[in-house]
Formats: sequence, C-alpha cells, structure tokens
Amino acid sequence: MSATVCSPPVLQLRRLSCERDGRCLFSGLDLALEAGAAVQIEGANGSGKTTLLRTLIGSAGDYRGEILWRGEPFPRALPRMRSTLLYIGHQAGVRRGLTPLENLAWYGASERDALAALEQVDLYGFEDSSCQQLSAGQNRRVALARLYLPNAPQLWILDEPLAALDVAGVSSLQGQMACHLARGGAILFTSHQPVALANLQHVNLADHEPAGALEPWPGEGDHEYA
Repeated sequence: MSATVCSPPVLQLRRLSCERDGRCLFSGLDLALEAGAAVQIEGANGSGKTTLLRTLIGSAGDYRGEILWRGEPFPRALPRMRSTLLYIGHQAGVRRGLTPLENLAWYGASERDALAALEQVDLYGFEDSSCQQLSAGQNRRVALARLYLPNAPQLWILDEPLAALDVAGVSSLQGQMACHLARGGAILFTSHQPVALANLQHVNLADHEPAGALEPWPGEGDHEYA
C-alpha cells in the first residue's frame, strides 16, 4: 500500500509578526489555511488586521516569521500565488471611469457571466452606468461581483466583505462563500460581523499582542516585494 501524500496548506504562517510605522502590531501568529476552509481574522481597530492582509498579498513587507503558499516561502512564491488570488480590500478597487460591466470584463468575464454576477449583487439595471455615478456602496458591490464569476481563483483574501451590505446581501455573500469552500476554495477574511460558515476558524489578533518591545528588525526592508 502506497503512503498517502498530504498536500501542504494553501497558506501557512509561522511565528508571524507584523510592524506598521515602527510599531509591532502582533507577534507569534501561527495559522494554516487548508483547501475547503475559511479563517476569520478578528481584533479591534488598529490591531493589524488590514496590515496582515496587505502583508499576505505582498503589499507590505515589514514582517518577521515565515509565510508559505502551498509550502513555498515568500517572497519567492508571490508571483505564482497572485495567479490564484482574489483580493478585495477596504477600497473597492473599481475603475470609476468604466461601467460595472466593463470593470468585470477587465477581469476577463464574458458579458453573460458579468451580467449574472451583477444581478447577484443587486446591480441589475446599473450595468451600463458609469461607476463615477454610483454610490460608494454600489461600487463596493461591483467589486464583490467578482466573487460570483465562474472559475474564481482558489484563494480569496477579503477585508470586511460584509460591510455596508443589507440582510439579503449578507445572506447571498455567505452562500457564495460556502459554495466556494465546497469547491475546494480557501478564504481568509476580516469581519466585525458574525459569519455563518461551517467549520469556520477564528483568529483574534488580541491573542497575539507583543509581550514587549522587540529587538530592532534586522535588514530594514529584508522582505521588500518586487
């Protein structure tokens, strides 16, 4: 009988510490995000939730510890990881000079798939409106429509995806997240709201507050990303 080969986690953190503006936000964070699983990052404002997400997508490099994507360490793994990543941050990331339909086409969606996704986020009838004319909440939903496109990347990293959604919107998005996990996807997200997902893991950054001042970080910019 051949031995079972276990795949490494989609994303793994080992003793991770992150800094912002010269201040250590959290330290000693261990986390393993497996395919088919979701992790909710919790913590008070200023605890480092957004900094953590920006570190994981390669937009911030002030960290100690290890970050691995499918067993391959950062920063070497970043180019390949980004090809399987869908990130939605605090900013909607919508091109305001384009329409919602054109924004989704920019991500490679067909017109049929884009229209279906926009309908899922309650933007039917706004598909040809300029995003400059839409409200902040509507632009946020244009960004979230990417989660409803077929063949979405495996790894979702989402910063407060439920913010500003009504009850129906929250229910729809939770259902889409559950479908993504059932297909073998993986989700790491922040939220101040409770999220109804089976087997959801919770990580509170308050449990990883630095015990005291750390030694100066060696090689300022050692983890700078290209």
